[in-house]
Amino acid sequence: MSGYQVPIPVNDPVRGYETGSSDRQALKKKLRAMSAEKIEIPLLIGGKEVRTGDTGTQVMPHRHGHVIATWHKAGPKEVEQAVAAAGAARREWASWSLEDRASVFLRAADLLATTWRYTINAATMLNQSKTVHQSEIDAVCESIDFLRFNVHFAEQIHNNQPFSAPGMWNRMDYRPLEGFVYAVTPFNFTSIGTNLSSAPALMGNAVIWKPASSTVFSNYHVAKLFEAAGLPPGVINFVPGNAAAISDVVLNHRDLAGIHFTGSTEVFQTMWRTAGENIARYRTYPRLVGETGGKDFIIAHVSAEPDALITAILRGGYEYQGQKCSAVSRVYIPDTLWKRIKDDLIGNINSISMGDVSDFRNFVGAVIDRASFKKLTGYLEEVRRSSDAQIIAGGETDDSIGYFIRPTLIQARRPDYRTMCEELFGPVVTLYVYPEKEWESTLSIVDSSTPYALTGSVFSTDRTAIADAHRALRFAAGNFYVNDKPTGAVVGQQPFGGGRASGTNDKAGSMMNLLRWVSARTIKETFVPPTNYRYPFMAEE
Repeated sequence: MSGYQVPIPVNDPVRGYETGSSDRQALKKKLRAMSAEKIEIPLLIGGKEVRTGDTGTQVMPHRHGHVIATWHKAGPKEVEQAVAAAGAARREWASWSLEDRASVFLRAADLLATTWRYTINAATMLNQSKTVHQSEIDAVCESIDFLRFNVHFAEQIHNNQPFSAPGMWNRMDYRPLEGFVYAVTPFNFTSIGTNLSSAPALMGNAVIWKPASSTVFSNYHVAKLFEAAGLPPGVINFVPGNAAAISDVVLNHRDLAGIHFTGSTEVFQTMWRTAGENIARYRTYPRLVGETGGKDFIIAHVSAEPDALITAILRGGYEYQGQKCSAVSRVYIPDTLWKRIKDDLIGNINSISMGDVSDFRNFVGAVIDRASFKKLTGYLEEVRRSSDAQIIAGGETDDSIGYFIRPTLIQARRPDYRTMCEELFGPVVTLYVYPEKEWESTLSIVDSSTPYALTGSVFSTDRTAIADAHRALRFAAGNFYVNDKPTGAVVGQQPFGGGRASGTNDKAGSMMNLLRWVSARTIKETFVPPTNYRYPFMAEE
């Protein structure tokens, strides 16, 4: 125990990039520079660049004809190399003090807050078609917050020590796991890539990081940020490639010690099933941490404030094209309130500006790729053929230049209509208008309509109605909001995660997540040990 105190974390301020600001000018310059070049992205294994010759391309979703990078795909040989590199690096990395490991990630946070800010921001805007605000709050501020707050939480864990009785000293040794951690990260948040790879590493583990194939570009820049911060070779190995091929090696390796995952429910369940089948093969029981699907809701009571409700639907449902784990996807509105807000809500949706994110006037960009575009287009075509639902705003699609889908509002005539229950992951919100008198039964419908339980919110100015929602929806959302949209969780303020089919609810952005990446050892030291096995009660009468 060093007695040192790490810097007290404060959430990184979100910059506004206002017209005429130096931030805006610098970011615009970086966007132009990064979009004008095409880079080659290697694997990063044991601190070395590895090129396989099996390559893919990375494009801008809003201009899919513009290639910004080619990237090398890992095969089984490279994955085995990464596992070996992680094993070699772990031996020394695990022996470092928490202070030494923390210093690396605190430096990464400060680099990102200063000289790397525009690089990571621009990379995310170009690669994920995020507006400047969405990229700033994700790729920059949330990544910084994860790095700084995780150090603070790790210190709290290490300072949590047992009591000692007279004559002894009891200690808790928070060891890393025996083996490597497999971090699998999604396309939608650069900060998730930052956190899922670095959180286990902070606790002394070595990591195999497989980013989403659609966002190798932005995640590669994060990996290079870690290098610049002084992360030793092999601690985090950057291994993009075919998910099934990489997982086939990793999930069958005896040294798999943990999985840190964000993605679809189906993929995580498959990984869990494979781990279960291999349980006798592993050196230790792997820790499985996953944040998966969601069908996030807003339920409005008749007392809801109309403008606040409309704003929550617009921001919660359509920011970043609805491609957030927490995005509003289903809305329940009482019939009397619907009559009052219908025209305003539809008018606002139809006014949303959409286009190239380098034009800062746009509110939304393109969906991530052709597969997402086709999936969402299929849902919209089905609605047009259905007698149980209708599109009442948006619905237009165009993939000629980018994968653009207009923010869309569907009104379902049944609460169990398909788009009220299934995860779409796009700028498509479905609402159901319920009879005002059926408030309590509608709460039950919200709770039981989907297998997910990630985020949700209630809008009401009636405290009794809010209490009703708290009780009825206690297990329907791991992050629950009152009179606010169910997106935008802030590290250290609203730890993130849900239950049911939405994941293991290990709460990213809290101490709970970091505890999954250590295996505690209790140490008892007796200063003057006994020298006779007999107890006093055994003496003669």
